[in-house]
Amino acid sequence: MLCAVAVACAMLAGIAAANGQLSYFRNFIPNGVLFPNPNGASQTYSATSGGIDLTGPFFQSMGTNGRTCGTCHEPNDGMSISAADVDLRFYLTQGTDPIFRTVDGSNCDHNIDVSTFKGRESAYSLLRTRGLIRIPLAVPANADYQVTNVSNPYGCNETDTISMYRRPLPATNVRFLSAVMFDGRESSAATGTTKIVYSNYPNSLVSDLEHQSVDATTIHAQGDGTRPTAEEQQEIVNFEMGLTTAQSFGYRTGPLNAQGANGGPLALLNQPFFISINSSVHFLLPQFEQPGGLVAPGDGEFTSAIFNPFEAWANLPAHDPRAAVARGEALFNSLPINITGVAGINDDVTAGGLVAGGIPSLTGTCGTCHDTPNVGNHSFPTPLNIGTGDPNPSNASINLGGLDTSYLPSITVCRTDPETGLPTTTCKTTTDLGQALIDGSFDHVGKIKGPILRGLSARAPYFHNGSARTLLDVVKFYETRFELTLTSQQESDLVTFLGSL
Repeated sequence: MLCAVAVACAMLAGIAAANGQLSYFRNFIPNGVLFPNPNGASQTYSATSGGIDLTGPFFQSMGTNGRTCGTCHEPNDGMSISAADVDLRFYLTQGTDPIFRTVDGSNCDHNIDVSTFKGRESAYSLLRTRGLIRIPLAVPANADYQVTNVSNPYGCNETDTISMYRRPLPATNVRFLSAVMFDGRESSAATGTTKIVYSNYPNSLVSDLEHQSVDATTIHAQGDGTRPTAEEQQEIVNFEMGLTTAQSFGYRTGPLNAQGANGGPLALLNQPFFISINSSVHFLLPQFEQPGGLVAPGDGEFTSAIFNPFEAWANLPAHDPRAAVARGEALFNSLPINITGVAGINDDVTAGGLVAGGIPSLTGTCGTCHDTPNVGNHSFPTPLNIGTGDPNPSNASINLGGLDTSYLPSITVCRTDPETGLPTTTCKTTTDLGQALIDGSFDHVGKIKGPILRGLSARAPYFHNGSARTLLDVVKFYETRFELTLTSQQESDLVTFLGSL
C-alpha cells in the first residue's frame, strides 16, 4: 500500500504543477487524470468522448468579457471552483483572470474601484476567500412580502433587486439533479422552464440545462443572446450529462476503489436513478414525491443506507485509515437526528411542509435530506431551510449552526397585508431569500436545495454561502444546529468519509 501511495503521490505532484490553469492539457483531458485537492485527488470521467474536450462550446468564450462556462466550472475543482484556486488565479493574474468581472464577481457592482491591484483585491474578496458569485435577483412583482431592509457591507443595499452570494454548483453528475440552481429557478415557471418530476425526466432536465446555458452566457459572460446556438446548447448539455466526478484517491487511504471498495467515479457511471428514487418523504407520506421506490418506481421501498461504496472496509483494523471511512459512512447512514425548525419538513403543508399543522420534530438521519443512493442530493425537488443563512438569535454574526456569516448581507422581509399591500409585523431576517426570490412566497424565504455530495474535497468551502470553510465545519454545523453529541472520533470519521466522496 505504501508503494502505491508513493507512486500516486508522484503522479499527483506532476499534475499539480499544471493544476489551476490546465496548461498541461491544451485541448483534451483524458479520462482517469487525477486532480489534486487537500484530501487526495478527484477524477472526472466523460461517458461521451473518453475525456474532457477543452475546445468544445463549454470552454469557448461566447460573451463579451472573456468568460466561458469553464471559468466557474473547472475540471481541477470538480467542475466547480474552490476558493483556494480562485485566490491563486487572482494573484497569478493580478486580478485580471476572466472570473474577476464586476458584473457578478465583485462584492458589489457600484461604488468600487478595480483600477488598482489593491482595489481589485478588496472588490473581489468574497470570490477569493469564499468562492462566492453575486447573483442579483429582482423581487417578484407578485411577492406577498416586502423587503424592508438590506444591510449589505459592500454597498448593494437595494431593496428591489437583491444581491445573493452563492457558490457555483458543479457542472458534473448533473444527470442526478432534481432541480437546476440552488433556488431551482432554472426549473420553474419564473424562467419559463419546467419543474423536474418523474413523468418528464430526463427531458425536462435536458431542456432546463439548455435554457440555463443561455442564461449563464447572457448574464455571467455578458453575451448578446445569439450564443450558444441551439446546436451549441445541445453540445453543452450532452457534455454535462456525460460527466461523472468523485474523489478517487486519499492521501491516507490510497485508492478509494481498493480491497472491494467502490469509491471513485467509475462505480457512479451505472448508478441507477429516477426522480423520487429512495425518497425519504414518500416513505413516510406516500402521497408525496410520487412514485417513490428504491429498486423500481412505486415499489414502496426505502433505505437509510444511502451510501455503500466503503462497506467492504468495515472489518479492517480500527487503526486503518480506510476503516475510518467505513465508520463515517455508517454514521452518515444511521446517526439519529432530531429534525426541528426545518422549513420544508417541519412547517405546515400550506407553507411547503409535509403535513397539515406541521411536524414539531422528526427523527431522521443524514439521508432524510440526502436520499439519492450514492449521490447524496434529494431525489425530488424539495427545497429546505436548515438555517445556513439564518442568524442565531443571540448573535447575528453567526448562523443557526454557529458558523460565521458576518461577511454576508442582512436582509429583512415582512409579509404584506393582502388588502392594503403594506408590510405586517410578521417578518424574517436572513442572508439569502432563496426560493422566495423566485416564486414570491414569504413562506419560502431561505429555502434552497441540497447539492450533490460527490467530489466535495475538490470544491471547498461548503454550503451555498461558503460559510463552512472545511468539512469539519460542516459536521460541527449539524452538531450545533440539531444538538448532536458526537465524540471527536465520530467527527473525524464523518469528515474522512465526506472527504472520500
